[in-house]
Amino acid sequence: MQTKEMTSMDNVIEKQSNLEAENMVLGAVLLEPEIIHEITLEPEHFSIAKNQIIFKTMRELISENVAIDVVTIADKLGDRIENIGGISYLTNLAVSCPTTENVQSYEQIVFEQYKKRKLVSVAAKFLNERTDETAEEIYKTYLEIQEVGTKKERTKQDVLVEILEEMNEDKGVLTGIDTGFTDLNEMTGGLSGGDLIIIAGRPSMGKTAFALNIALNCCKNGGVVDVFSLEMPEKQIVQRMLSNFADIQGSKWRNPYRMFSDDDFKKATKAIGIFEDLDIYIHDEPKQTVTDIRAAVRKTQRKHPEQNHVVVIDYLQLITVLGRFERYDLAIGSITKELKQMARQFNVPVILLSQLSRAVEQRQDKRPMMSDLRDSGSIEQDADIIMMLYREDYYDRETQNKNIVEVNIAKHRNGPVGVIQLLFEREFSKFQNLEWRRSENNE
Repeated sequence: MQTKEMTSMDNVIEKQSNLEAENMVLGAVLLEPEIIHEITLEPEHFSIAKNQIIFKTMRELISENVAIDVVTIADKLGDRIENIGGISYLTNLAVSCPTTENVQSYEQIVFEQYKKRKLVSVAAKFLNERTDETAEEIYKTYLEIQEVGTKKERTKQDVLVEILEEMNEDKGVLTGIDTGFTDLNEMTGGLSGGDLIIIAGRPSMGKTAFALNIALNCCKNGGVVDVFSLEMPEKQIVQRMLSNFADIQGSKWRNPYRMFSDDDFKKATKAIGIFEDLDIYIHDEPKQTVTDIRAAVRKTQRKHPEQNHVVVIDYLQLITVLGRFERYDLAIGSITKELKQMARQFNVPVILLSQLSRAVEQRQDKRPMMSDLRDSGSIEQDADIIMMLYREDYYDRETQNKNIVEVNIAKHRNGPVGVIQLLFEREFSKFQNLEWRRSENNE
């Protein structure tokens, strides 16, 4: 009983401290109106309705170039002034703060109390309704509030020193993870941690094979890869990779006992030994949420903290959406936003495959454009790099550009855009530099 009373008393003291901090912030603005430009609080961060109303009104006045004081706030509120306790409440606020010197400390108290309330609210919701959606909401809320009220500790001088150091440091040709493709490396500098990279194309363009080739190249260089395959089972993914290593036609895996030659058996056995030593993790559960993906990536990072790490997700439209959204594009937007946050959180490049709309097929020129991305608005906004694949020989069997895939880097937040070409040996699920084939032919 005594413990409950002490806890209750602590809660009362904490609430009182929070209200005092809120009142001090509002009082500081009334004492020195220009200080509102230094305050990053939003109305929702205040714990009681009347303080939310007052702060919102202050923001509106400053945006209208009207001076902030008791009179202008009261005039702006009009009949609503009774909702905040009348003119006397404003007057008390005006004399509550003797100095603006500590306003940032008061602001931080308000932020911290807001974060606690948000977590308590979603936790209570989960206890009353234990579903995947409410569990996901707790995690989402936790991630979101980490950014609330945080300010960069680095000074301008810190940033300039870092830039000067980089000017005198040779990072080599690549600043990111080697993709294995010369032209792609030159365009991107390699895959950078924190980037969300979209690979898009119509069916049979080679999206999955291209992503898996980049993943394998990372692993061959000592890296680690998480592959989230929401459509294809793990065995098929592994068979594709073994075909890549051993130059075995993918169709032969349907019945290798009968279809493999003696040479195929030897090459497959060798490839299995190579694949076994690679740090590649395949997650083929059909219904995976962003939470599932994030948990697996965290597990891999803990196991391989020092290795280059690439995440491949095949594909966006099959990720299970939790929660309710008015439109499907809003649901897709929530996924791409979370995946971008995950890329930054773990400092890994996330390669996300995406479908294109059928609008491509209605045009004479079948080369895809960014507007062909299904539910494209949020994808374009969140992506750092968008690559769109096109095979001319898929549409024109008589073309001279056989086995050539155009990779159109349609968006590149930190670099150039343009088209590169790669050799695609579809039967082996293998992409290669065109120079490799040219040099082979010259020999």
